Amino acid sequence: MRKLLIIAWLAGFLAASTHAQSNLWSLAQDSASVHRFSVLFTAQDVGHCLSTEAGMDMAVEWCKSSGITHVFLEEFRDGYLARREILQRARDRFRAAGFLVSGCVTTTIIGKPSSGWGPLVCCYTDLPTQAKLQSAFEYAASMFDEIMIDDFYFCDCKCPECDAARQARRVTIGDKTYPVESDSWSDYHCTLMLHLSQDRVLAAARKTNPKVRLIIKYPQWYDAYQLRGYDVGRESAAFDRIWAGTETRDSTNIEHWGGTVQYEGYFLMRWLGGVGGEKCGGGWYDWLGTTPPNYVEQARQTILAGARETMLFCYGGLNPAAHSDLPPSVPWPTATGQDDMTALRANMPELLATAREVQRRQPLGIAAYKPINSGGGSEARIFDFLGMMGLPLVPCHEFPTNAPAAFFSVHTFDDPNAVTEINDYIKTGRPVLMTDVLVKLLMPRLNLPAPNVRVVAMPEMLENLLVQPQSALDGLRLPLLMAMHVTFRAPDQVALYLFSPDGWVMENFNSEPVSVTLNGQSLNIPARGWLCHWN
Repeated sequence: MRKLLIIAWLAGFLAASTHAQSNLWSLAQDSASVHRFSVLFTAQDVGHCLSTEAGMDMAVEWCKSSGITHVFLEEFRDGYLARREILQRARDRFRAAGFLVSGCVTTTIIGKPSSGWGPLVCCYTDLPTQAKLQSAFEYAASMFDEIMIDDFYFCDCKCPECDAARQARRVTIGDKTYPVESDSWSDYHCTLMLHLSQDRVLAAARKTNPKVRLIIKYPQWYDAYQLRGYDVGRESAAFDRIWAGTETRDSTNIEHWGGTVQYEGYFLMRWLGGVGGEKCGGGWYDWLGTTPPNYVEQARQTILAGARETMLFCYGGLNPAAHSDLPPSVPWPTATGQDDMTALRANMPELLATAREVQRRQPLGIAAYKPINSGGGSEARIFDFLGMMGLPLVPCHEFPTNAPAAFFSVHTFDDPNAVTEINDYIKTGRPVLMTDVLVKLLMPRLNLPAPNVRVVAMPEMLENLLVQPQSALDGLRLPLLMAMHVTFRAPDQVALYLFSPDGWVMENFNSEPVSVTLNGQSLNIPARGWLCHWN
């Protein structure tokens, strides 16, 4: 009798589980026009997990039960080329099951190692490496109409061959040469990667498949883009679409993967959304060095930032039952993938509902100005920390002339018109927050002091911004938020997101519940939780 009861219970559990999975798949399909979830099968996943019918059955079922409606099948990663017959069979099987299917190329260990991030990252001054890169994209374009490029597609090489080309201020791509504006490493690497993309990636892929669209995914280390060849202005114009790396992971896990606060995913996604406009598709994050709360926070930041799609990296790490081999570019895998996905599935209905509300609105708040190709110096990633302090930022790459309030960091110094623009903004009487480093760089040309301007000194360790007394934070926020007719009292590490019309979200990144006051209303936010309000 006990055995029968166990069997009956198990049958009921499986039936309920199947029903829940079916509902999640249906919800994901119904929400796809607003936001969809996708997953990457690395080239290694393709070879190990999709080469048999049993492996394909597991992958299709796992994706449906996880609310995945788009799969990316990778052709190349870490020197490994997935076999054509497996890719084509998997592509057709996923399509038949109702999924969108795209390709992906990760340009690691594809040729001559870089003197910097080698052997994963390559020297693209090297002509044979350029040819191998082109061959990988021709291979992918022969099977797929859309190809994602993972964020190892950069160059930091300073080998003798690169140095000679830099000094000559000349980039050579195949049999063509292009001038470089200066002999700086930044100009050389940016010019190299732009023309490499145009000639060896975009043109080559389109010649193979005129319908193909190529997506460049930018990494999350936005303040170093220009130092490694990412010119997001010119590259975003060249590529069909752009994506953002919103993988912040566990900021407290300093040994592996940590040190990045959660708000960075929001800032970067919004900033790139301004750069790319309609070309900006989605955010990409992973399970590495995370806990389930971290993983869900990555999802929230990506969706709050207006992303239309979420890419989950990667199938082999998120579904350990698949017994895939993780590639060398994942040196410190963690065993949290399955638990992370359980948490994501549980939160997916709320995430999709939030995405629907966000897509109907525009962000409202304090302009956070970061010009394209600007570096942060001692204030690198400062925007991430201000967001964690409860300042609702609206990231922008162009000067925010009409913003209700503005924050200017040392990044603004890279705008040649900064003095005139800031002085004109100060004259409007709208509230301004500036760092003392920027003020020192621009004085005495700035019209300071001014009653609407507050100059603040940032600590040498920006992490100290996360442990400030609430009284100090409330005083800092008050004049800036008054410009939006908002009052907000909250401890540190509680982020505020304002939307127009009539929406707000507060997220608590603390490990304990907090009490806050928004516009005179007292509210409680659970530990690692959020509150959303939409009218």
